[in-house]
Amino acid sequence: MAIALGASALDLTQEWDKTFPKSDRVEHSKTTFRNRFGIELAADVYKPKGATGKLAAIAVSGPFGAVKEQCSGLYAQTLAERGFLTIAFDPSFTGESGGEPRYVASPDINTEDFQAAVDYLISRDDVDAERIGILGICGWGGLAINAAAVDTRVKATVASTMYDMTRVIANGYNDSEDSAAARKAKKEAMNAQRIADFKSGVPALGGGVVDPLPADAPQFVKDYHAYYKTPRGYHKRSLNSNGGWNKTSALSFINAKLLAYAGEIESAVMVLHGEQAHSRYFGETAYRMLNGDNKELVIVPGASHCDLYDGGGKNAIPFDRIAVFYRKHLK
Repeated sequence: MAIALGASALDLTQEWDKTFPKSDRVEHSKTTFRNRFGIELAADVYKPKGATGKLAAIAVSGPFGAVKEQCSGLYAQTLAERGFLTIAFDPSFTGESGGEPRYVASPDINTEDFQAAVDYLISRDDVDAERIGILGICGWGGLAINAAAVDTRVKATVASTMYDMTRVIANGYNDSEDSAAARKAKKEAMNAQRIADFKSGVPALGGGVVDPLPADAPQFVKDYHAYYKTPRGYHKRSLNSNGGWNKTSALSFINAKLLAYAGEIESAVMVLHGEQAHSRYFGETAYRMLNGDNKELVIVPGASHCDLYDGGGKNAIPFDRIAVFYRKHLK
């Protein structure tokens, strides 16, 4: 269970510092809770203004290397406008959340982050414990599906523009590096970096989204740059906007498979992807692994991966359809 807190040890920013405007239809506050590993997580709470009684609730996180002031906060606030109590949280070791060393990811701990968020939501007097959903964006889409596979309290999951981080790290994009030799080279490099980090006492960062942008950069890299490195989506605490993850952070993902038990998820799942997203194959593979008539694959016409971060200037995120999905399954 998430451990209840008295005074928080975290230094939380109180002013509005999001990459999206504040809604006048939603009450916003900040909170903290601990996960099963004892790491204190920071979250923004969004509640429909004037709402009473016990509400359906949704925990949101992602993308991989982002913070709650970016995409996850936008999703959380928008769904609160549609009647849900929501939280957007920073995963362990990132943003305003605790955990040392900084800027490390873990398939186990980050799955637990979602479960701790569920613990927190259930503890609230204004939340219906039987109507809990989760939503993961990009790399946290795969982690959300992993959490749904283990947490029977989750009644509905949305994986938006998802990555399977274990697959892309172990196999490369489009499985172009799916060989023992390629994985050995990655492991050797990261294990050598472990030695260097231990000797220096300071983990080296891998770098965020490339900047300046090379002229021959693939379109999806240009899309990342257009979001993370411009006023559209830049945030000072975002790993992708700045120095990135620790160079060794990917090591545990090579040795894991997030979607191993996706086929056993009995609760509802929506996989949402852009038609033109370079990452679309992750979502379609995940959807094929799911079983039951409460699973949906939604492909947004003309949308790229990053269009589903903030709408891409063309309202690409089908929030109404997402809300209908949650209302159907959180009842």
